[in-house]
Amino acid sequence: MIDRLTVDRIYSAADIVEVVSDFISLRKKGLNYQACCPFHNEKTPSFVVSPTKGLFKCFGCGKAGNAVTFVMEHEGMSYPEALKYVARKYGIEVQERELSPEEEKRNDDRESMMVATSFAADWFRKTLWESDEGRSVGLGYFRQRGLSDETITKFGLGYCPSRGDKFATAAKAAGYKESFLLSTGLCGQRENGTLYDRFNDRVIFPVHSVSGRVIAFGGRTLRTDKKVAKYVNSPESEIYHKSNVLYGLFFAKKAITQDDCCILVEGYTDVISMHQAGVENVVASSGTALTVEQIRLISRFTRNITVIFDGDSAGIKASMRGIDLILNEGMNVRIVPLPSDQDPDSFARSHSATELKDYIRSNEEDFITFKTRVLLEGAGNDPIKKAGLINEIVASVAVIPDPIMRSLYIKQTAVSMDVPHDVLASEVARKRMSHDTDRQTREFIRRHEQVSRIEERLNSLPDTPSHQTGTAGSGIEELEKELVKYLLKYGGKFFDYKEGRNVVKFNVAETIINDIEANGLVFRDTRYRKLYETYLDLYNRARLEAEENDRDDDEVPSIGMHNFINHPDPAVCNAAVDILTDSDNYIVSKLWKKFDVIVESEEDKLSESVPRTVILYKSKAIENIIAELRGKLSDESLSDQELSELTFRITTLNKERMAIARKLSRLIL
Repeated sequence: MIDRLTVDRIYSAADIVEVVSDFISLRKKGLNYQACCPFHNEKTPSFVVSPTKGLFKCFGCGKAGNAVTFVMEHEGMSYPEALKYVARKYGIEVQERELSPEEEKRNDDRESMMVATSFAADWFRKTLWESDEGRSVGLGYFRQRGLSDETITKFGLGYCPSRGDKFATAAKAAGYKESFLLSTGLCGQRENGTLYDRFNDRVIFPVHSVSGRVIAFGGRTLRTDKKVAKYVNSPESEIYHKSNVLYGLFFAKKAITQDDCCILVEGYTDVISMHQAGVENVVASSGTALTVEQIRLISRFTRNITVIFDGDSAGIKASMRGIDLILNEGMNVRIVPLPSDQDPDSFARSHSATELKDYIRSNEEDFITFKTRVLLEGAGNDPIKKAGLINEIVASVAVIPDPIMRSLYIKQTAVSMDVPHDVLASEVARKRMSHDTDRQTREFIRRHEQVSRIEERLNSLPDTPSHQTGTAGSGIEELEKELVKYLLKYGGKFFDYKEGRNVVKFNVAETIINDIEANGLVFRDTRYRKLYETYLDLYNRARLEAEENDRDDDEVPSIGMHNFINHPDPAVCNAAVDILTDSDNYIVSKLWKKFDVIVESEEDKLSESVPRTVILYKSKAIENIIAELRGKLSDESLSDQELSELTFRITTLNKERMAIARKLSRLIL
């Protein structure tokens, strides 16, 4: 068995475009990538890969899934084999074995930490908006910084009160263990054993994972006391490794893919202000030095990075190392310096979206032009310093893996620095040979093994998919799929339902779950049963948390899609992806809107389709139970009492089925 922590690391590292591109040629089209489907013969591409959603879908044959399940289907591998294949691609060590009780506890603790940070994010947010101190201090600060209420809500900004243990008290009252409050860094512990709030008297910036889960926090003090740290951040933990996280990526990934460029800034407010200004393809390293892991995270969405530097020259020189790291990963990097008295936050707040975009477009420089200009400021006419500058630029060019790009930059440097091309080329070659030999050797071996493995598998692909459950139109399974679809896509939505003369508002999730649980119905298809059980578990947890925290009963818990798309059972994952992408191509035509023709979408018809599907499913389930009971009537070993009980049950179920049929006919009419 591969432990869940390793599985999560594999899914987090896997770039679906990169994985699929190992096997087929993809062509970019809008936000997504297209190709002819590798699973059936076609001339017009209907196979789509979405880097922002991390999934693939063929609208011809219906195949769908994530990076791991693609490898399973394409290479005929089992789930563990596909996981290990993807793990090897990204250098993740996999030890397949039975988990020890300690490791199982570690996995459970990790999930508990996630739940604790989610609770904290909600608590900080509610404190900002609903407490007197939060509104006057926290909300007042954000508004003073020029942030709109919409932006504050979008990024989930919050406030932790000045009383040192208010959050700790609320969290313990809600049932959260002290151990998780400490391990997530939400609380600290005094010498007498009592807890205190780590972020007390600070405005809060939640940090999200790529999939949108809150994994950490940054807290900014509003005091002017220089002895108090300006920012306090969550410590490293089982769920938060700062070198692997980019602030704002969850909100920016769609825009990054759309613009085919990622803008890199330094801090939380830089990201937020630029988003508010209309430039959304922005992320931050959150005050830490840029890491290789963060660059690789960006590469999942684009190969182009634009770095915006503060006008402070000291900060610019300190960030030079980050440029070399970006180049070393084969990325294209451009730099935008701001005026000396500006940072991205202040610059975004003082310019419109058009002005901001125009400034970036007209002031961005390639790294050689930028580096030459900055370093020449300190070199003057000194030949020794100029030689040092040339060596700095050569060192940057040497790390570029693409030989064509290297050659172009060598030519550019030779012209701009008035140095013979041959001299620069030989120096670049010498530097690459001295520090890059080991890495190139390992890369060659890895690629050779990969190609050999692909060639071996090409001759042994199975003719049919490894998984098949039921058939299309098989009755109750199709209804189960329909119910799960409503839960996953519209569980938090409401619809109006007419009862007599009254119109009652119903929640989709409550309507489906209450009916299924009240009647003791169990899904037959294992994929949909697991999806339903996963949803039900998350739904009940969220409901329990809401009750313990005395939240509004009308508030419907939001269930993250990552729980289903990255489900550990690949068959269940594929079913979820298939359901979630089923209506992606449906768009109401602007032509119909122009002529005021009403074309209802799937969501518009929830008031009809949800009740009808629930009732029809119940009817089908009863039919199956009746058929099973009738089959038992032929058993000659049954006693008279047992026969009588069976007959009574069949009669009762038939009456209920007839009542359902009458109700269903009214719904259809």
